[in-house]
Amino acid sequence: MFEKVLVPTDFSKYAQKVVECIGELPGVKEIVLLHVVDATHPSKRGWTRGPEVEDAKIDLGDVKERLEKLGFKVTTRLEVITEADVSRTIQRVADEENVSLIVMGARGQGRISGVLLGSASTGVVRFGDRDTLIMRYKMLEGLEGATYEKFCPMIFSKVLCTTDFSEASKSAISVIRDLKDAVGEVILEYVVSRGETQEEIEGYVAEAKEKLETIKEDLVGAGLKVRTHVDVGNPRDQITRAVLWCLRHHSFENHTGISIYMFDLNPSHQGANLNY
Repeated sequence: MFEKVLVPTDFSKYAQKVVECIGELPGVKEIVLLHVVDATHPSKRGWTRGPEVEDAKIDLGDVKERLEKLGFKVTTRLEVITEADVSRTIQRVADEENVSLIVMGARGQGRISGVLLGSASTGVVRFGDRDTLIMRYKMLEGLEGATYEKFCPMIFSKVLCTTDFSEASKSAISVIRDLKDAVGEVILEYVVSRGETQEEIEGYVAEAKEKLETIKEDLVGAGLKVRTHVDVGNPRDQITRAVLWCLRHHSFENHTGISIYMFDLNPSHQGANLNY
């Protein structure tokens, strides 16, 4: 399904670990490696970016060689920007290369829907129109040896899928269905955010449970293990709580990693997949 993947990289140890997990994504055949040199501000050498560009070319070549040895077709892109920003450049390259997925790390202090992300990844998720897999640094940094080896194969071992039963969320669920051979367990989450009386709220909860059961039956029929959950309150707050609960209860030893599949309610946008 995700045959062609865009991987933005800054060549850090963190970015290396993201790259190393690409081979565990189902169906990937081609990888576009992207490095963006931000020349919108002066560097330590002033406005000269020549040495940085040359170093980036060498680093891109090294990463490309490693991935090609794993059997992937690899293309490299080096973009030097003097205006706009990194996230917009990532989106532009994704469009030009017509990739089916963007895979990048989440590092920094930006915040989107209550979840901390890096500035570039925040921009791609918020404004991009491509499916995006965000790998959260708390799950990656510091993982070495046997512990790290366990992480990559469990990228989709447990998936929290938030839904509002819209067309956008149906598309998100369709993606999960298509990934059935790689997904261990799916948790379908809906948040009731309306109702003036307790009776009304209970009615909406019952309706949501019924709809979730219908979706569950379809996914179970496709061979997936599925649980459903309905919350009441502000969708952003409740989903964030669900995410944090899942993070607190994951365990590397028990292979219960958690992926959070979220979608943008803008009909022109595709789903954004955040992995922690």
